[in-house]
Amino acid sequence: MAATGPVLFVLGSSAGGVGRHVAALCRRLRAEGVDVRVAAPADTLRRFAFGVPATPVEIGPTVDPVRDLGAARALRRAAAAVPGVLVHAHGVRAGFVAALALPRRTPLVVTLHNAVLGRGARARLGLAVLARVCRRADVVLGVSGDLVAQAHRLGAGVVDRALVPAPALAPGDAARGRAVLGEGPVALAVARLAPQKGLGTLLEAAGRSGVRVAVAGDGPLHDELAARVRAGDLPVQLLGRRDDVADLLAATDVALSASVWEGQPVFVQEALRAGVPLVATDAGGTREVTGDAALLVPVGDATALAEALARLVADPVERGVRAERSRQRAAQLPTEDDLLEQVRRVHAAARG
Repeated sequence: MAATGPVLFVLGSSAGGVGRHVAALCRRLRAEGVDVRVAAPADTLRRFAFGVPATPVEIGPTVDPVRDLGAARALRRAAAAVPGVLVHAHGVRAGFVAALALPRRTPLVVTLHNAVLGRGARARLGLAVLARVCRRADVVLGVSGDLVAQAHRLGAGVVDRALVPAPALAPGDAARGRAVLGEGPVALAVARLAPQKGLGTLLEAAGRSGVRVAVAGDGPLHDELAARVRAGDLPVQLLGRRDDVADLLAATDVALSASVWEGQPVFVQEALRAGVPLVATDAGGTREVTGDAALLVPVGDATALAEALARLVADPVERGVRAERSRQRAAQLPTEDDLLEQVRRVHAAARG
């Protein structure tokens, strides 16, 4: 396909999924001859190999008028240096800075990767910022059906569901995975140790079910979770950040997600592709990813999560049925080619 006009991707601080998603887009569009650039905080630019010209723009995690105006000025300069550029912002914060920075003639696409959670003044401010982004963007993409519906309610003109395929994992080695997980029945969760991931519910479910759970990932809640594991003598192993998730998936009996909210969760997609039986909370877009492959339970319901987990671990026949459903569902998940086709179409629509 012939190259389109230049594209500037904008994102805030990222430690995982959003950064990997943008890096994949940069790689694929660059391979087609598109002039691709990235603007992001310096720590994000160091963390990911975007492989394209990059401009540091310090977009913070929360609204800060002084910092946001400074970021908007930096982004305005970066966009002005590329005639005919389309800006594609990832996340509400990046979208807000882009809305502040760009003249109306500059086409703007915004992908919403996360919901505004919580209550009170902070949540109201978050919704006001989101509404501003939705009204300014030429096209809004939401990673889950609830985000798409919310964007419509807040005044977005053109809205679609984003495609966010997980990066492909190489086949795992079960023996190497078992060397980490140990022998005997075990469930695996891969998650950033942060409030959105519902890890308090996971710990409670592990305690109630008696099923051993290994959690791969790091984050700000590590010390708190480790203290709870010790205090409750819970059957939970905190593995820290891992680069052998494929091996762990090859060795585990069940994959587990207890999130409060998700869009198109990477670990859930990885578990489906690995043919692993899955227990998850019915959070955000999780059901849209799993279809009927997973055992889904209400968000925050530790009793239901424990019962589903214990049921799968105790029943090898059902695990086999669920594993086959995982493989079948994985074959229906979007690919990078699907993502690229959507982005081409959306960028063309935004340019008019």
